[in-house]
Parts: sequence; C-alpha cells; structure tokens
Amino acid sequence: MAENEWLNKDFYATLGVSKSATPEEITKAYRKLARKYHPDLNKTKEAEEKFKDISEAYDVLNNKEQRQRYDAIRQFGMGGARFTGGSGSGGAYSSADFSDLFSSMFGPSAAGSGGQNIHFTTTGSGPEGMNLNDILNMMGGMGGSGASGSTGSFNSYSPRSHGAGNGNPFAPQEESHEPVRGGDKNASITLSFRQAVKGATISLGSLGKKFKTHIPAGVKNGQKIRVPGKGKVGRFGGANGDLYVHVTVQPDPVFTMDGRDLKMTLPLTYGEAALGATIEGQDLFGNPLEVEVPAGSSSGTEIRLPGRGVHTRKGTGDLIVVTSIRVPQKLNAKQKKAVENLESLTADFKESIAQKRTGSKR
Repeated sequence: MAENEWLNKDFYATLGVSKSATPEEITKAYRKLARKYHPDLNKTKEAEEKFKDISEAYDVLNNKEQRQRYDAIRQFGMGGARFTGGSGSGGAYSSADFSDLFSSMFGPSAAGSGGQNIHFTTTGSGPEGMNLNDILNMMGGMGGSGASGSTGSFNSYSPRSHGAGNGNPFAPQEESHEPVRGGDKNASITLSFRQAVKGATISLGSLGKKFKTHIPAGVKNGQKIRVPGKGKVGRFGGANGDLYVHVTVQPDPVFTMDGRDLKMTLPLTYGEAALGATIEGQDLFGNPLEVEVPAGSSSGTEIRLPGRGVHTRKGTGDLIVVTSIRVPQKLNAKQKKAVENLESLTADFKESIAQKRTGSKR
C-alpha cells in the first residue's frame, strides 16, 4: 500500500504488540495470528480480510527501514512536530519547497498553499519521545541544528534532490513477504498382495493435474509413501507441500511378507513328512516351484529357498516354506487299524512325545 495511507493504520495494534516490541516478538505475534486466519485453515471472508491486514502489518514492522519510516510518518500525523505559519527569518522555510516534502510523503493535498513562510518548533511530544530533528535525520541527515524544544530551520534539505527514485526514504516500497511453504495433502490407495510385493505404478491427481508415481516393491500395509512437491502450493515463493499416500495391502490366502522375505504354508501328509518328499508347486507369481522336504519333518519346519523373495533396491529376500502336516478327518476301519499298527511300531517315539507333553523324566 502507499505510505501516505499509513496514518490511518495502527500496525502495532493489528499484531497486538507494543510500539517497543522486538523483531522476535513481532514475528511471534504474526505467526500466531497467521495460523488462526490463514485462508487454507479458515475459509471465512472475515478471516481472509484479517489475514491481509496482519500480513500488511508484518511486512512493514518486520523491515527495519520501513518500520522507521512508518514510525516517522505516524509521528507527523499524531502531532510530534508542530508547524506554524508566519513571516520572518531564522527558522523560516518556503512553503513552496516544504510542500514538495509533504507531497512526497502524503500526496499533494497534504502541503500548504500560498507563498508565506512556515516556522516549526520541535517539541519531542510525539510517541517514543521523537522530535522533528529525529524524523529528519531518518530522512537522510536533513534536520536542522536546533536542539529539542528549540526553533530550527530546514537549512540543508533539497526536496527535489531527494524525490522518489533518488533515495527518498518515503518513496513507496515494494511489498515483501517471507516464503510460506505449502501444506501437505493425503491420499489413499489399495494394492493387491502381488502389487505390494512387486511394486506398482499408480495414477494420482493433485494441484489440478494428473500424474503417475511409483510405489516401491515390498510396501507394507499401513505404510505411507511421500511424494515430494505434490501437496498444496507455497506462497510468496515458498516450496510446495508434499503428498502422503496411505497404502492398504489386501491379504493373500497363502503368502505373507516378513521384511524382504516371503512366507508360504506347505501342506504335507503324514507319510510325506515322515519319509521325505519332493513337492511341486507355484510361487506367488505362478512360476514353477520345487520344495525338497527332508524326512522326519514336523509341522512348522522352515525350508528356505534363497532369492525367491521380494526384490528391492536394498537387496532380495528369500522364500520361506513352512510345513504343515495334515491328517484325514475320517478313517474307515482298515485305515484305523493301519494307524494303530503304526503307533505300536513306533512306541518309543510315542513315549518321547508323551514325556515332552508332561515334562516328566523317566
């Protein structure tokens, strides 16, 4: 905004800080209000206007030079320097030249008209105890030599040599803002177990555009994948936020994932487990699989097949086959007799199992 409008703006009150607030206190107050009224967080029209006001106030008070100019201009408007019309010498200043100064600060209407001389008195009665000499010194060492409370004159100021574009401290300045990072966004996807093991390329939408991103092999159920720069747009040159993709993995009836390893359950008959066997099957992706089951395997025996697990950038896991002995639910008389004969023939084994169940030593 133009600096001649600063007279009507109390930036300190807008941020809720005192006129002696430190830069740290000003920044802290701004951030607190920005979180409350930022348009991304508060969608009301009143919040939008409030955010503009606090941003405007912060832009001025956070800049040392602009804050000094603001205080000086407010000083003029609040009566910190008193000007009186009259004639005579010593402290006299031509109103034609003086109007150039006020015009550069407040616009053409702010300066007086006519050819009379203007006298001024520095009183030091404004905010922060500032007087006219203080204000003129801020303008580039242009103040008179009089002390506070005395009469002085503009004896070194040439308004035409200090206009806009020539170092005039009251010339309108470009607004500046601290970069504000955009907020993060969230998205959800559901993958089959095979997609999670192998990795997948998915299509997503953000910032009004469609794009594709790769989900790495071995992603777990409930894992979040970060997609940089695809969140909300940053402000004032700030970076965009990120997009976080929440992954749900559908379970598989046979396979599970343990880190980079895959696990599968291999059903066996009693005879295959007891005598050993070569079992043919398929892996997760339908490739042929041969598993050599050692004789005397029990349920829960793990057989590791190297390099048949999840392929990731950090390495490849194994396929772990876990045996599970199954028995018939119903037996006819002949089958029952055969099992009873086997039990009698393996009495010592039966006895050792009984001891493990009871924990007794015989």
